[in-house]
Amino acid sequence: MKKIFINLPVEDLDKSMKFYAQLGFTNNALFSGENQKCMVWSEHIYVMLQSKEFFNSHGIKKFVDSKNNIASSFTLPVDSLDILNDIVEKGLNFGGTESTPMIDEGFMQVRTIEDLDGHTWGIIYLDEIKYEELKSKNSTQNK
Repeated sequence: MKKIFINLPVEDLDKSMKFYAQLGFTNNALFSGENQKCMVWSEHIYVMLQSKEFFNSHGIKKFVDSKNNIASSFTLPVDSLDILNDIVEKGLNFGGTESTPMIDEGFMQVRTIEDLDGHTWGIIYLDEIKYEELKSKNSTQNK
């Protein structure tokens, strides 16, 4: 199976690593070093927290100030609304910010949290049974 590595420039590697650990990520020492920490969400999703100097050492473009600008956002699915709320609350308690109010579509809930450097993460719970019921109901009404 393929893996994705998301590289993020951060101000303080240790604080950022602790923040991501609060969200449920685990550290992979094999891919971690003095200038970067590898944080694992799942067997396929890795977040590489990199010092800003290291992040920019191989590129010719400068990165944006993620506290004041958004260049990208990432979404992490979870298995329940309780897990979603738990993750976001832990992140908020460790210095993250909730940049937008919760989106609740009935079958889907999303809360958005920014890490210590302003990188944006949507934590999403999708109730597939409710979604299928809604989809089926809408399909029936459109006939």
